[in-house]
Amino acid sequence: MTGHPHHDQPPQPRPLIEAFPTPGRRVEQAYRELDIAMHGSTEETMLLGSPRVLPRPWDPPTCADPQLRAEIWAWLEKVVTWLNREYAWDAGGTIPACWPQHPHLVHEIAGLADQRRRAGHALTGEALEEWHRYALPAFTDRMLNRMRSHCQDKDHQPWPAQGRHTRHQSEPSKAQRAAVFEADIAACAPMPAPPPTTGPLLHLVGDDIRYDLDTGEIVDENPPDP
Repeated sequence: MTGHPHHDQPPQPRPLIEAFPTPGRRVEQAYRELDIAMHGSTEETMLLGSPRVLPRPWDPPTCADPQLRAEIWAWLEKVVTWLNREYAWDAGGTIPACWPQHPHLVHEIAGLADQRRRAGHALTGEALEEWHRYALPAFTDRMLNRMRSHCQDKDHQPWPAQGRHTRHQSEPSKAQRAAVFEADIAACAPMPAPPPTTGPLLHLVGDDIRYDLDTGEIVDENPPDP
């Protein structure tokens, strides 16, 4: 019997873990501007203009520039791939491939990516420990609770709450809510002013000195003899 000796194949070079994806140049510029708005000098912050209009990468709707928006989606796509590769051991914990079609996932993934980026820039490991302990598990739990069995190992499923959302946006439903709002506003009408007093209100200060509560004028009830 002729056999072939078994030779273990050497493992292919591959890192044990992969680095967190870095965002593109425009996304990093958005972060730099936000950092200047928070910590920059007066001259630097004035050049930025109003910080209220600066794009926030953790909130994609604020990133209105098309090129910046494209970099946001490219970054989040890499982040999702990284999360599924590095953290989702069980199939049920993976982010579904149709995540861009789920607004709740888009909002949360953007915030999760932002927190992980900040933790990676910290000078200690505390922020990363917080991300592992709280941010990531909380995101996974919320995702599983909201997704349930939808879009798991299958194509994207229609929005289960579509019917309720349509009814919520219907004109009768809007009119009903508007009536409730108007009733509440009417209940907040200002109280009528108290009736005017018939005479000045005096308050005793000393033995013989009083002052008018309305005018603040000191009233001397016992003037000295001429």
